[in-house]
Amino acid sequence: MNAVPASPSATPSRLPPRWALQLGYAGLLPFVGGAALVWLVWPEAHPYTTLALSAYAAVIVSFLGGIHWGIAMREPAPPVALFAWGVVPSLVAWVAVMMPASAGLVIHGLMLLVCYAVDRRIYPQHGLAAWLTLRFRLSTVAALSCFLGAAGT
Repeated sequence: MNAVPASPSATPSRLPPRWALQLGYAGLLPFVGGAALVWLVWPEAHPYTTLALSAYAAVIVSFLGGIHWGIAMREPAPPVALFAWGVVPSLVAWVAVMMPASAGLVIHGLMLLVCYAVDRRIYPQHGLAAWLTLRFRLSTVAALSCFLGAAGT
């Protein structure tokens, strides 16, 4: 009799490794630095700093969607919803990066929070609940940076 392999979602959640924490926190540097620069640079450089912050936010929002493709690819019979949701953040980020920074950065900030809300529901179903503390911290600082950047435009 053949044993059915356990689904990856059935594996218990493990704490993120230390290096993942360090890399995650390092990934906040462009958010925090970008938001600060929006408030500090000369007017001639302002469009570049807001575009840099918006572009980085778009990359990270897209990355958060891509994680869902990775989760789905681990499953023997992945739900289509994981793939569908994985595309949504990239599409929203693409539109937001083309908008004026005062609006686009708000969209990015909201999308970071929406991605976290979705992940709070999805991660535990796939054995990734231990990553939610890190996700909360990173999403909060990143979203706040986007909102502060928008306020500085």
